[in-house]
Order: sequence, then C-alpha cells, then structure tokens
Amino acid sequence: MSITINIYYTGKDGSARQFADEMKSSGLVDKIRAEEGNERYEYFLPMDDPETVLLIDRWKDGAAIDAHHKSPMMEEIATLHKKYGLKMRVDKFES
Repeated sequence: MSITINIYYTGKDGSARQFADEMKSSGLVDKIRAEEGNERYEYFLPMDDPETVLLIDRWKDGAAIDAHHKSPMMEEIATLHKKYGLKMRVDKFES
C-alpha cells in the first residue's frame, strides 16, 4: 500500500514558486526524499494557475508519514510556509 498526498500551495506574486525553489535549494527536498518510506516528492506547476504549486508526496505507509511529520524538517517547512504566506489544500489517496 502507498499513500499519496497532493498539497496545493497557493500564494501571491510568485511566492508559491519561491517556496518550492527554496525547499529545493535549502536541501530539504533531498532530505525528505532520503527519509525511509518516501517514494516520491516532486513539485509541479499547474498551467492554469501561476500562483499555485502542487506537491505530490508519496509514502510507503502511514507509519512513514507519521515519522516524517515528527521529524525536525517539519519545523523548517512550517517556517518557510509562513515566510511565503501560503495557503494549503490537501488531497489524500491510498492505493
């Protein structure tokens, strides 16, 4: 079983894209991809909404997601999220 979480980050004046760029340049993306149980962590840009970035985040199981949510990286992500003033919408899928 895998769990996929789609997170839509929406901001203003390109802030969602800047957030994704900083996630990548800071090394956080690579750290998350290296976590046990992470199967996918990628950002995409919706063609019809330049102020939104889509994160597709897939994990092996709920335990892997729980471990990720308890990791110190979550505080770093929250700090960046606040820095860029983003809103989030989350969709979760299990397969």
